[in-house]
Amino acid sequence: MGKYTIIAVLAILVLAGCSNDGGFVINGRIDNTETVQTVVLYEGDRKLDSAFLTENGQFRFQRATSQPRLLTLEAGKHRYHLILQPGDDVAFEADLANASDVYTVSGSELSTKIKGFAASRAEKEKFAADLEAEFAEQATNLPDTAVENLRQEFLLRYREGMQKYTGDAVQFAQQNDDLAGFYAMSTLDADIAETELVAYADRIAGRWDDNATVRRFLDETAKLKRLAVGQPAPAFESLTPNNQPVKLSDFQGKYTLIDFWASWCVPCREENPNIVAQYHAYKDKGFTVLGVSLDDNPGAWMRAITQDGLEWTQVSDLRAWGSDVVELYRLQAIPTSYLIDPNGVIVAKNLRGPELAAFLKKTLD
Repeated sequence: MGKYTIIAVLAILVLAGCSNDGGFVINGRIDNTETVQTVVLYEGDRKLDSAFLTENGQFRFQRATSQPRLLTLEAGKHRYHLILQPGDDVAFEADLANASDVYTVSGSELSTKIKGFAASRAEKEKFAADLEAEFAEQATNLPDTAVENLRQEFLLRYREGMQKYTGDAVQFAQQNDDLAGFYAMSTLDADIAETELVAYADRIAGRWDDNATVRRFLDETAKLKRLAVGQPAPAFESLTPNNQPVKLSDFQGKYTLIDFWASWCVPCREENPNIVAQYHAYKDKGFTVLGVSLDDNPGAWMRAITQDGLEWTQVSDLRAWGSDVVELYRLQAIPTSYLIDPNGVIVAKNLRGPELAAFLKKTLD
């Protein structure tokens, strides 16, 4: 009996167009497996197949397919990414003593292409893991306020670090106008590379329609585009603490910060003094705020408005995360904010503290 290998998420896209539509074959070998004894092939999070490793670390997969597929191969903690098309006969070798971006692959042109991108992805994943570990170490035993301030500092560092990776992926996709380029773009963080992803989705629209992975990417990017900078902010209506109806369209003619917050949200309450300061500085120059609360307790909501000196319009349907605006604006956390121009078009997102002050100074002073 050979050892098992737990091969995790190996991203394999399959490109249609080969004369052999029977599927693909992977003949592989993995060295220094230690306790790893099985190899598992995934498509996204779905397990497609598994294979035992022989005593020599060899394994084989043979899968029928007639259209492009995105798969992932994982050995222990190592992930290897391939792009296959029907008819590919792939030879794959890796050594678990090496990094995940060190492997050999042949018999698949697209898989060979994305091997050139593997180092960039490995560097990105190491950067993110190291940053997370550093944050966890520094956050130990800090009070909540200090932890949130530290979190914002690390988010800024993450965004700055991911700019290089975003540039690498865009460049790779420009050089490879095929599914290898698509693979690189699909690894980008939508919160950081929104503009690049929307532009790329527009570029490939109508191509590879038979690829389920591409279709999902285009569907998700369409949702992203709906809330992207340059798009009209989705319309909604809600109620003030006095049950007066308010529409987003009521704020046309001014730069308006749509501020999603709640009385129980510590980071929201800590940001409120910054918003108050900018409101008083620019309320007579064409700027205002619309507060949208995810509270479900009217008393706590109204007390927070008074305590924090929030003089601008406040609305809520008091349904917390069940509110319609949560789905409409795809809210996953608060505070979240959208700054819209006098025509109701989104011009910026999540500007806080000095960033909001700098934008308003540049725009309205």
